[in-house]
Amino acid sequence: MRPFFFSPATWPMVAACVMLAACSSVGSVVTPYKIDILQGNVVTREQAQTLQPGQARDQVRAVLGSPLLTSVFHGDRWDYVFTLQRQGQPAQQRRLTVFFKGDVLDRIEADELPSEADFVSSLDSRRKLDKAPPLEATEEQLKNFQARNANAAQAPSAPAAPATSYPPLEAPGAAR
Repeated sequence: MRPFFFSPATWPMVAACVMLAACSSVGSVVTPYKIDILQGNVVTREQAQTLQPGQARDQVRAVLGSPLLTSVFHGDRWDYVFTLQRQGQPAQQRRLTVFFKGDVLDRIEADELPSEADFVSSLDSRRKLDKAPPLEATEEQLKNFQARNANAAQAPSAPAAPATSYPPLEAPGAAR
């Protein structure tokens, strides 16, 4: 019995089939990068605690910013909605609704809001530091720094000479 060989004309087709098969198996392991999607107004616990019934609309806007949602049908209600979607993490959503009577704050309804420090620390998902880095140099680091700078200070560089000739602004013989 004669062994089975591909003719040279069919090799590109076989190579393409092998690469397609490899891509389909690797595709489940390699996923594309998805950016973080941050939408809406970030309202922290500290901001919500500064609001008091009886405050004017301008005062509320100064604390929380412009509302994400306002309705023509509900002029006495401002909705502040915040969503954060990250790759590999469940989506976060928070709501805060402010109700007015006339032009003054009546009441607030809100989800559990994070403190400002909690929110900022949740944004930096890559860095997980248990201990803060030292902010002071050791004696050895200071000596090394001084030694490097002393060598640079001993070799003065010559000041650059000012230019005495300049290129012409126009080409010679150019018509005006």
